Amino acid sequence: MAGVVLVKLFVATVVISVGIGGKWVGAQVQHVVGGDRGWDASSDLGTWSSGRIFAVGDKIWFTYSAAQDKVVEVKSKEEFEACDVSNPIKMYTDGLDSLTLDKEGMRYFASWNPESCKNGLKLHVEVQSPQAKHLSHTVVTPEVMADGPTTPSASAQLYGLSHALFGGLLVCYLSL
Repeated sequence: MAGVVLVKLFVATVVISVGIGGKWVGAQVQHVVGGDRGWDASSDLGTWSSGRIFAVGDKIWFTYSAAQDKVVEVKSKEEFEACDVSNPIKMYTDGLDSLTLDKEGMRYFASWNPESCKNGLKLHVEVQSPQAKHLSHTVVTPEVMADGPTTPSASAQLYGLSHALFGGLLVCYLSL
């Protein structure tokens, strides 16, 4: 009898762990650099990137005219700030290029044309862990609370209902 209870407790722990863990796993985000304008001299990449959170597993898409520009990744902040694109880590030339952010840290991208780079066509990205991304999205500010809806949304009600249903099923299972 004690063995059966232990097996049930183990299964319940695994189910709960998976259920809780599922909340922490965020979906991969697809970032189109510059938004609608893409990688273009008229894009304000600083404004576009401010407030965005880039995490391991996300993808960055560069859209640009391949006849007019190329995107390079440089290895250091110094190269980035000086628009020194003479020794890039990688060069993107297709006009529609994507890359997966595969590890934490800083990444530096610039226009292949040093003049365009000096005029602001460059982007630095701080890639964070997926957990850091989730935690930063859970911060609630007073303004957000004040502007929020007065009644729960359907998704919030469904989310709460699914947890109640799961809890009820778990209680039934453990009582067997």
